[in-house]
Amino acid sequence: MKYRSEKDFAHDRAPATGVLMVNLGTPESPDRAAVRRYLREFLWDPRVVEMSRPLWWLVLNGIVLNTRPARSAHAYASIWRNDGSPLLVVSRAQQQALAARLASSTPPVHVALAMRYGNPSIAEGLDELARAGARRLLVLPMYPQYSATTTASVFDAVTAELRRWRWVPELRFVNQYHDHPAYIDALAASVRAFRAEHGTAELLLMSFHGIPREYFDAGDPYHCHCRKTARLLAEALGLVEADYRVSFQSRLGPREWLKPYTDESLKSLPGEGVRRVQLICPGFSADCLETLEEIAMQNRDLFMAAGGEDFQYIPCLNDDPAHIDALADIVAMHTRGWHQESFDGTATRERAVALGALR
Repeated sequence: MKYRSEKDFAHDRAPATGVLMVNLGTPESPDRAAVRRYLREFLWDPRVVEMSRPLWWLVLNGIVLNTRPARSAHAYASIWRNDGSPLLVVSRAQQQALAARLASSTPPVHVALAMRYGNPSIAEGLDELARAGARRLLVLPMYPQYSATTTASVFDAVTAELRRWRWVPELRFVNQYHDHPAYIDALAASVRAFRAEHGTAELLLMSFHGIPREYFDAGDPYHCHCRKTARLLAEALGLVEADYRVSFQSRLGPREWLKPYTDESLKSLPGEGVRRVQLICPGFSADCLETLEEIAMQNRDLFMAAGGEDFQYIPCLNDDPAHIDALADIVAMHTRGWHQESFDGTATRERAVALGALR
């Protein structure tokens, strides 16, 4: 194996801390070919689809990639912005805001953005941090609730890339932050601000991305994390049990997923007398296809067609300052102890050169 070169190393450069923000990913454009490439990478991940590889290869390449890309491309086109994919645009804004928030740290903290699937890749993000002199690395998956399908997949990809490095940085990994006080406070503040402008609906529906029920039965803690986030958010808002519900969206295939399903919940609510709903997606750190198209368009239409009168989607935290502050708190908590030593670059370089170093 050829290991990554350390040709950019300099003895007089202070060792920095790198933060790698990782979200799911997005196609490069809202057309069938780009979506097909993205779905092939995403759905071939064994963390996402736990199935016999030969059997899943046949299903994926024989059925899914011949039918789903066209439908998904149409959905992406309906939300695509002039400046690109909403998820990527928002993620870049988050990265820039967090970098600015951490700019005064000593030693310096560098923040890079990566996507688990698509671009910018995890390899590109890690390389950016290495070139910035990051000898300590904090990986921050932008998934508040842990799941093997998301957080663990990021771990797989990061460590697979680091296996190619000659000088592996000291590594820490944010496993989850589903109950972090600043994250809950930011969610609650976003609901209050939205309701201050738009009023309060009869019900707050908290919709999380689903996973197959068998993953939960096998020990994935995701369902428990979602439920705790919902409970803490309800408590922060002073809600009673009748004021909110929890549901799960975005299921794929015939298997049972976590219930209740968001779409079925919305279709049934008008029949229960609930005609005004506000919906928030606390498991998504940035607005994307699943929130802007699936929830704010498809699921809104289902609710209204079933007799609903008012459906309001509360946006994700995105690059809201309270969200960035929460992320900065999470980074500070996980990098504690890394910012204590002093560094004299000149003296370090002189000692190295005296021992025969080239620079």
